[in-house]
Amino acid sequence: MTKSSRKITREASHAQPRTRTSRRAGSAGWWIAGLIGAIAVVSLIFVVYLPSRPVDLLDGVLSYPNQARDHSEVPQTYAQNPPVGGVHASAWQNCGVYDQPVRNENAVHSLEHGAVWITYQPDLAADQVDKLRALARGHSHVLVSPYPGLPKPVVVSAWGLQLPLDSANDSRLSLFVSRYEQGPQTPERGAVCTGGVGTPIS
Repeated sequence: MTKSSRKITREASHAQPRTRTSRRAGSAGWWIAGLIGAIAVVSLIFVVYLPSRPVDLLDGVLSYPNQARDHSEVPQTYAQNPPVGGVHASAWQNCGVYDQPVRNENAVHSLEHGAVWITYQPDLAADQVDKLRALARGHSHVLVSPYPGLPKPVVVSAWGLQLPLDSANDSRLSLFVSRYEQGPQTPERGAVCTGGVGTPIS
């Protein structure tokens, strides 16, 4: 064997381990990248679809968990009156004050965005209605509307939560708004309550 042949053989024997090391490093790199990607996906799902903290229920609030979130343009029958979640229209109801009833399917989509929906019996005294409307001022995610067939004079709802009230003077009403407007129960916290359907009077 010539000197040049021995030199080439030695160089080849030294080069081979470097190739195996490079392959192992490359494989580890792909594994780490995949792990990071999986963690990012799980984190995104948790942030978007799950409440970030437990829901602290106000006294008297009824809880209806595990509401469906599918979209449908077909009229729905809801278990609660008014509804607090479930299958709903693809367009949400613009938040604000309405002097006429709004469609359940659109209002439920607003709840999914973190809205608090204040409903009242159509024959509620004018001064009571004025208090409900005043409560909505300055809030981006509050919806106020009359609701025929309501079981109580005033019923305030958020996604999966509801509080029946005998009067607009009940102190829990403002507490409900402050606690659950864009609150921890919101499936799509941060989503807007404008750009949907309906023209509020204020």
